[in-house]
Formats: sequence, structure tokens, C-alpha cells
Amino acid sequence: MRFRLSRLTLFAIVFFGLSGIAGAQVSRSSGQLMYLPIYSHIWHGDVDSSGRPAKTLVSILVSIRNTDPAEPIRLMSAQYFDTDGRRIKEYVAKPTLIGPLGTYEIFVPRGDDKGGSGANFVVSWKAGSPVSLPLIEGVHANLPAARSIAFITTARPIPSK
Repeated sequence: MRFRLSRLTLFAIVFFGLSGIAGAQVSRSSGQLMYLPIYSHIWHGDVDSSGRPAKTLVSILVSIRNTDPAEPIRLMSAQYFDTDGRRIKEYVAKPTLIGPLGTYEIFVPRGDDKGGSGANFVVSWKAGSPVSLPLIEGVHANLPAARSIAFITTARPIPSK
């Protein structure tokens, strides 16, 4: 038993230790274009007589977090696109500074379902020097008492040409 525990412990240390090291790699950049998938509603359940599933609207909180403890970043734009790729709205009227460890928030109300189930944000940010990458997430929620849902989507970089 002691031998197995030691091998198991060693395996856990190596496996989880190495994965922790891999996850701890910090990338730095002085700017990016980021793609954030958004769902203004989700389809679920069975289809009805017209062939469509049930639709539940969700509100969306887009959270743009500067993870750098020392340097600010500048939010250049946050464009909202619908399922067909048509631009709906620009949510950043002018470049906005997000201080070290600060957060900029955008809220899309539950009743606004113009984006559809395949909507997205394209977020552009810049910094004066390479900084730790911001964390950009969409927090989706519909929280009535009887049936609540909440989930998160995470942005990914759009490669430059």
C-alpha cells in the first residue's frame, strides 16, 4: 500500500505539477484583436410543430480585465456582431484606459436578442509596452427563481496577417 501511495503521489506531482507549469506560462503583448463568442439566446429542448426548439434569452456581461499589475491597457474598440456577421453596435465610443488590474464592463440586456445564438464581440486593445494579456469573458445569465442558467465564454486572439 505504501509503495502504491508513493507512486500515486509521484504521478500526481509530476502530472499536475507539469500541467501547472504549462498553464503558468505568461504571454505578453502590446496589443491584440480578440474574438469573443456571445449568445443573446440559446436554443434548447425539443422542437415544436414548426420545427424550432425552445429559445431562452440571456443577458450578457462582457468583462475586459487588465491582468497586468503595473501597466495600463487601452481599449480601442468593442464591436458587437450578429449571427450573420453584421455589425450591430460599437460599445466603446473612444479609446478608454483600463488601469493595472482594472476591469471594463459592457452589458447587453436579456431583452436584446438582435445578436442571436451566434453573436460575437471583436475587441481591440493596445498597450505602450508588452503587458500580460487581458482576460476577456462573456458571462451569460438568465436567473429566474424556477430555472436558472449561467455560463461563460472566453475570448481568443484573432491572428494578424
